[in-house]
Amino acid sequence: MRKRALIVDDSKSARVVLSRMLEKYGIDVDMAESAEQAIEYLEHQRPDAIFMDHLMPGMDGLQAVKVIKADPRNATVPIMMYTSQEGELYVGQARALGAFGVLPKQVRPVDVSKVLYELHLLPERRDSEGSALAPVDVEAPMAAKPTPAPAVADGAKRIETAIREQSADLRRFVVASLDSFAARIVGEVRDHAVRSPVEPAPPPPQRPPWPWIAATAVVALAAIAFGVLWMGTRARLAASQARLATLATAAIPLDRARADFDRATAQLTAALANVPAPGATAISGAAPAGVGGAPATATSTAATAATAAGDRVVTVPYGEVPLDRGRLDAMRGLLSQLETEGFHGVVKVTSYPGLFCLTGNPTDGYVPAKPSLPAAQCDAIGNPFEESLSGQQRQSLAFGNLIAGVRERSGGAISVAIQDGSSTQVATPYPARTATLTAGEWNKAAAMNNRVEFSVEPGPAQ
Repeated sequence: MRKRALIVDDSKSARVVLSRMLEKYGIDVDMAESAEQAIEYLEHQRPDAIFMDHLMPGMDGLQAVKVIKADPRNATVPIMMYTSQEGELYVGQARALGAFGVLPKQVRPVDVSKVLYELHLLPERRDSEGSALAPVDVEAPMAAKPTPAPAVADGAKRIETAIREQSADLRRFVVASLDSFAARIVGEVRDHAVRSPVEPAPPPPQRPPWPWIAATAVVALAAIAFGVLWMGTRARLAASQARLATLATAAIPLDRARADFDRATAQLTAALANVPAPGATAISGAAPAGVGGAPATATSTAATAATAAGDRVVTVPYGEVPLDRGRLDAMRGLLSQLETEGFHGVVKVTSYPGLFCLTGNPTDGYVPAKPSLPAAQCDAIGNPFEESLSGQQRQSLAFGNLIAGVRERSGGAISVAIQDGSSTQVATPYPARTATLTAGEWNKAAAMNNRVEFSVEPGPAQ
């Protein structure tokens, strides 16, 4: 049974954009221009989800959420705020009134897909989304990229399957034609055999030979077409195999360079793991035990929890949203640990941009340069992707909901502060720009500096 969603927005263009995204997933969409019209709609209809704008003439979105949730008939309908409002405070306010979460107006298709799965409007599946780019991940050594052999093999299999299907169709057509002619001949022979011996058999009618000629021509043309198709397919398959062999040969140096890079990354990661966190000493001594054997205070317990959690640094591959993916998992683990330990205080999340050696242009976009390219030939040194993100776009919807959720669960004992760091605050120094410096050497340092740091500051016990 198809799901149905209600979009409530006074902007016609916003309603159309979101409705088209939802209809691509097979969801029926109804629309309302105001909160009052939506409440009147709910008197007779019950959608599977509601996407509610915030700022509208008359009753605004938050007031509408409160009215809808107060009605027992519609209390279980999930409501997703669809608004340009942003910030942790707004997300918490919307959730407190009963909203499921907040979806930004400048919504991306991937955010719509995630929200639909969270609202159970689509069947369950494993999230296998990957980045459209191929950034350098320095958290752990990565395996060499697979060669394109599986794609070529799959293409060859599909071609052979199509040939087999066409051959079977042609064979069925020929057999059916021959069966028809055979049945006609057998019928004529049977009619001739049952005639009376006294009655002379009439001379057989002179049938024109064109049916046999047409059938023979059809069979011949089909055989010729099949032969041409088969030869063309064989030629394309041979060309694909030659191309695959060329790509495999060209990939050998890249695989070796990738292996060297992975080893260097592992050594660098191990070295960074042995460097003490910047605030570890201050946190460890922030709350000493009671003097003369007196028991430790609640502040001391919070400081101990913060020390156990420790500062964390997670790198961000070029082209990824800073507060998403691996950073979301790290944040979830840190908050879970702090909640278990009864922590009270602030978790600071600071993102720092790395300055990459890039090739490209402002119109078509930039990508990290090939490792062998001399650094002096880079088209740009910087991070245009990071600079193009607004405050709300720097974190995913799941990250914002996670922050709002921990504040609500902890009763305000744990709060999260998100900050933007400067590109001058580096974790790894950039190499000197010499004539022999390559883009690969420069981007190794840029990948380590493109990071998100998590730190905890205990506060007084509540």
